[in-house]
Amino acid sequence: MTIMVSSAQSLEKMQWFNEPESWTIDNGKLVMDVTPQSDYWRVSHYGFTVDDAPFLYTLRGGEFEVKVKISGKYKVRFDQAGLMLRIDKENYVKAGIEFVDGKYNLSAVVTHGTSDWSVIKLDEPVDFVWIKAVRRLDAIEIFYSFDDEEYTMMRNCWMQDNTPIMVGMMAACPDGNGFEATFEEFKIKHLPDRRRLQWLKNNQE
Repeated sequence: MTIMVSSAQSLEKMQWFNEPESWTIDNGKLVMDVTPQSDYWRVSHYGFTVDDAPFLYTLRGGEFEVKVKISGKYKVRFDQAGLMLRIDKENYVKAGIEFVDGKYNLSAVVTHGTSDWSVIKLDEPVDFVWIKAVRRLDAIEIFYSFDDEEYTMMRNCWMQDNTPIMVGMMAACPDGNGFEATFEEFKIKHLPDRRRLQWLKNNQE
């Protein structure tokens, strides 16, 4: 029998990529002042590449489940906050809330050389949302929830497996002068490798 334990990742032990000027960690809660004029995007549609938004991450190998509760004081178009899973500058996925044309959108950007963007427009603003990502073999599944109980899939994308990946919390402010983003209850759960489990099953004594 395999026992899997979900535990809060110590935020203090995580690393910054593009550290913002102002941020705090208190009792498992990260609050950051998002860097103005910052984003993650590569080439497609807009014709530019940017890689300069704040991202607090830990490095993980293998398979895992990660989730976080997100809220923000969104102000202008494209203000966003969410989870990010990143191998390098050309291979990453970011997913969360994005403020577009005065509406809250569940947003996912998947990048492999070039970026794509998918959105689910919400009928009304929400105070917070939980975003969960599951990395299994060569796929990442992204889910959202408004109560941390019922989760709905919003994206399934390819990501190279058997490769260490940076996973954590990002926020971006492409158009504006910054805003406050808050992340709570960040947790990572290790998932045993399916291929190894199958091998063990097939090679029992």
